[in-house]
Amino acid sequence: MKTLVNMVFGSHLYGTNSESSDKDYKGVFMPTKDDLLLQRVPKSINNSTKKDNDKKNTSEDVDTEMYSLNYFIHLACEGETVALDMLHAPSKFWLESSPVWESLVQERERFYTSKLKAFVGYARRQAAKYGVKGSRLSDAKRVYEFLKDLPAHLRVAEVWNQLPEGEFLKKEYLHNPSYSDNKFPYLYTVCGKGLSSQAYVHHYLPMLENFINRYGDRAKLAELNEGVDWKAVSHAFRAAYQVKHILLDGGYTYPLPETPFIKLVKSGTLSFMNEVGPKLDDLMEELEELSKKSTLPKHTDRKFWDEWLLEVLSKEV
Repeated sequence: MKTLVNMVFGSHLYGTNSESSDKDYKGVFMPTKDDLLLQRVPKSINNSTKKDNDKKNTSEDVDTEMYSLNYFIHLACEGETVALDMLHAPSKFWLESSPVWESLVQERERFYTSKLKAFVGYARRQAAKYGVKGSRLSDAKRVYEFLKDLPAHLRVAEVWNQLPEGEFLKKEYLHNPSYSDNKFPYLYTVCGKGLSSQAYVHHYLPMLENFINRYGDRAKLAELNEGVDWKAVSHAFRAAYQVKHILLDGGYTYPLPETPFIKLVKSGTLSFMNEVGPKLDDLMEELEELSKKSTLPKHTDRKFWDEWLLEVLSKEV
């Protein structure tokens, strides 16, 4: 296996590590000719020193994950956070490198899109999970009340134009020439939870009911700074700030300027109700507006990356 890059990853890369942080490494490898021809290229290879998966990682544990070049390109085209994090790791964090990896880093802006759905999706899910805005609960209830009285056999798309609209209710479309306005109903998002337009409405009623019931409990715990996964929320802020820098500055590097605040969030010493929750809500709203104004393409140029990958494989394998 030929290593194209091996790097320090995780909190040590982000600058949010503490004395108890474990060591994470990520890398990319070149698949062999045999694996390519036999179509058995593994997506990734994992190696961990931790023997008991039921126990939390300690500073003594080391996790290493290596992605095949093919799969890494796929992840980056999808805007997955792990791939873009690796592409933005400063060279001082590279333990091994290669001309192929350096070429990828030089072209990383070709992976930028105005949506960066994986980054935004993760941050939005955390905002929805721990959010404290009363309007979020109100929007969820409105959707639930609307759907529960509909016939079970109806699909979401059949009532698309009647679906409630609000601050935390979003409609997403796909382009389809068979529709008069070229817009095909795709996904209805309720407080960060996606409802497929082709699914039956009754399929989502239990999910919405569960969200409404659990939301009240979370809000009470948030007031007491309890029941919050501070590490996950800190990751949400990091992902959101990365998107913001891409949309405003055309990229970012580590450590982010906001790292001191992200570390405070991770420590759990701030008030979720008064400081963290509202700031995350405001940040998500800002990203929505920046995304609308962005001149970045909506989708990654897959043709370019297919041709790039074919050229690299033909030379290297």
